[in-house]
Amino acid sequence: MGNAELLSIHVHPVKAFRGQAPREAEVEPWGLAGDRRWALIDHGGKVVTQRQQPRLAHAAAELLPGGGVRLSAPGLPPLAVSVPQPVGTVSLEIFRDKVEGVLADEDAHAWCSAHLGVDVRLVHMDDPAKRRAVDPEYGLPGETVAFADGYPLLVTTVASLDALNSLIARGEHAAEGPLPMNRFRPNVVVTGTRPWAEDGWSRVTIGEVAFRVAKPCGRCVVTTTDQSTAERGKEPLHTLGRHRRLGGKLVFGQNLVPLSRGTVRVGDPVTVVG
Repeated sequence: MGNAELLSIHVHPVKAFRGQAPREAEVEPWGLAGDRRWALIDHGGKVVTQRQQPRLAHAAAELLPGGGVRLSAPGLPPLAVSVPQPVGTVSLEIFRDKVEGVLADEDAHAWCSAHLGVDVRLVHMDDPAKRRAVDPEYGLPGETVAFADGYPLLVTTVASLDALNSLIARGEHAAEGPLPMNRFRPNVVVTGTRPWAEDGWSRVTIGEVAFRVAKPCGRCVVTTTDQSTAERGKEPLHTLGRHRRLGGKLVFGQNLVPLSRGTVRVGDPVTVVG
């Protein structure tokens, strides 16, 4: 694969909020430390994302020591939210998975509801090791995940984004491009590969940490959401539909499951080992 390396790391402490881009991150069995351990739920217990509420792109979450988060959004004072005591759990639904979570305090619910203009509650996943299994169709026994869509990490490559943007530039919605990588909300971004090289990966190492490549990542309407303005367009789904359709899904990036613990750092070599 040549001199592939880790270009950037992205941690989203609250699902669907803007995240952070640290220089290094600890890899836990269920994902990067602190990534998507928090999520919003509606009055029926379903997880709320940018699919339903694109305005979540305007909210940001910063990880605090101990696993808490600092929330910020235009027009609202920042709010620090501590990890709640696990005195009881509430049932919630993320896609088809039934999961238990621990409610944050009322201040957090009020803040998030004020930002969206609808009633939501903020929940924390106290113990990913026992709360939610990876999809058994592509997961192995014992593999778990927090509030990510389905898998512990998502990897994308710069070369594939460049190739996708070239296709968009030749299409009927060319004015929407080029798209930035944040449309795809990855955890790790790799540079130095060929376009679409990740299609052939089954196992990779990033620095000292090994990962299993579970499956290509099916993409949804969130990718059409400008992460700066929260406005939606046609791309990249229009172009992915013409060029990157696999098994009924429009795909970009690959889902990863850690095979070991460790720390990944920007600049780490990325090696395909299978």
